[in-house]
Amino acid sequence: MSDQKLAQLESLLFVASGATPVSRLARALDETTNAVQKLLDQLQEEYVNRGLNLQWTDEGVQLTSAPESAETVETFLGLETNTKLSPAAVEVLAIVAYMQPTTRPHVDRIRGVNSDGSLRKLLTFGLIEELGRSDAVGRPILYGTTPEFLQHFGLDSLEQLPDLPAFEDD
Repeated sequence: MSDQKLAQLESLLFVASGATPVSRLARALDETTNAVQKLLDQLQEEYVNRGLNLQWTDEGVQLTSAPESAETVETFLGLETNTKLSPAAVEVLAIVAYMQPTTRPHVDRIRGVNSDGSLRKLLTFGLIEELGRSDAVGRPILYGTTPEFLQHFGLDSLEQLPDLPAFEDD
């Protein structure tokens, strides 16, 4: 594959407004999806020690700044870096991340306390989103993580979440 195709792919990712399906990139480049996937793999290798990253979601792939550059980028953009999550919000986020899609009543049962405030904060920060409604009684809202969650924690996919420790019953 030519360096020109690699440069064109990088340009497409740069101007895309979000995650783009590989099939759409392939059509734009008049290439097969396999050929574009190889180019994406090549780009990812080139970005290893640079300020850019390819982030994969269910919707496709997008170009993002590297997680290691987050503080510098936030300072440059004038974003608040003091939006720390409370321990309760972190706990709720972990439950949603590992058990998604999940509902507030399920999160509440696991934590033993009401989680409304933490869920609202996580929604406001864009780390979780509503995915629809459960078929359970009352049709509670289903929550899941967002691409921003992956980017915030420097993950390419949910498969990169650490394994949960095994617990033994007493």
